[in-house]
Amino acid sequence: MFIQTERTPNPETLKFLPGEPVLPEGNADFADQEAAAVSPLAVAIFEVERVTRVFFGADFISVTKTGGDWPEVKVGVLGAIMQHYTSGAPVLAPGATLPAASESDADPETVKQIKAILDEKIRPAVAQDGGDVVFDSFREGVVYLHMQGACAGCPSSTMTLKSGIENLLRYYVPEVLEVRQT
Repeated sequence: MFIQTERTPNPETLKFLPGEPVLPEGNADFADQEAAAVSPLAVAIFEVERVTRVFFGADFISVTKTGGDWPEVKVGVLGAIMQHYTSGAPVLAPGATLPAASESDADPETVKQIKAILDEKIRPAVAQDGGDVVFDSFREGVVYLHMQGACAGCPSSTMTLKSGIENLLRYYVPEVLEVRQT
């Protein structure tokens, strides 16, 4: 098994590409070891010293560390991923469920439009950097988004949110006045 790695805009996050599917649909963001309990793979990655966050996309894993250089952390994460995939264990424990997105009190058609733009124009670009942007809610003209993976805590995430995502959503959906991170 050959696992590729890619840098992300967040210097504390590295993107791992195992060359095999990670999650067949959706994504999973594990902010700590307790949240990771639903995933044998996330648990194994959290056992590597200095790992502070794990994010699963369709075909990648983003890992955030704290302190130190990447080389020693990277070796531990590569070993955890390799061991997991060769063991044949599932990425998520049987019967595990991931948290659902919040509901909105806004017009369902507007929410549908916002989600479509996120899915078609924004999320693919953000996934290339090892992260994701997930719709949380839309209330009183404000879109609330949850930044995940490499985007969570990234120094450039505020610029991405305001200059990129907000401008794009405001252009396509006139009801959108502002975008905020949850």
